[in-house]
Amino acid sequence: MTLDGRLFLQVREQSYDGKAVVGFLRVLLRKIPGKLLVIWDGSPIHRSQVVKDWLKRGAAKRVHLEQLPGYAPDLNPEEGIWNYLKRVEVGNVCGSDLAHLHHELIQARERLRHKKEIIRSCARQCGYVV
Repeated sequence: MTLDGRLFLQVREQSYDGKAVVGFLRVLLRKIPGKLLVIWDGSPIHRSQVVKDWLKRGAAKRVHLEQLPGYAPDLNPEEGIWNYLKRVEVGNVCGSDLAHLHHELIQARERLRHKKEIIRSCARQCGYVV
């Protein structure tokens, strides 16, 4: 998410690894001009060798990665995004299978993308200036 209320959320059936993280960061570089400050949690995939190598190959010219403290959900606006998605957008969904749940989550993401004030409020809740 960005402080101006844009939401970038990939939904995958496979779990994320360093290669998938780099793929997502590449998407951000294509969609957002200029330098990027990415604030994220301390997940091991964020600190993977694949990510470090990608930064060394030149991505660090545009991307700066900042890690949140060890356990700090109150500082992570993404927690508010997931909370909203789980409780509001897909709160009453009972997926018949993984494909159905995947479809419902994609639909929920698209609805939330049009609710910029909710996205911005998640950043404000964490103390980020919007």
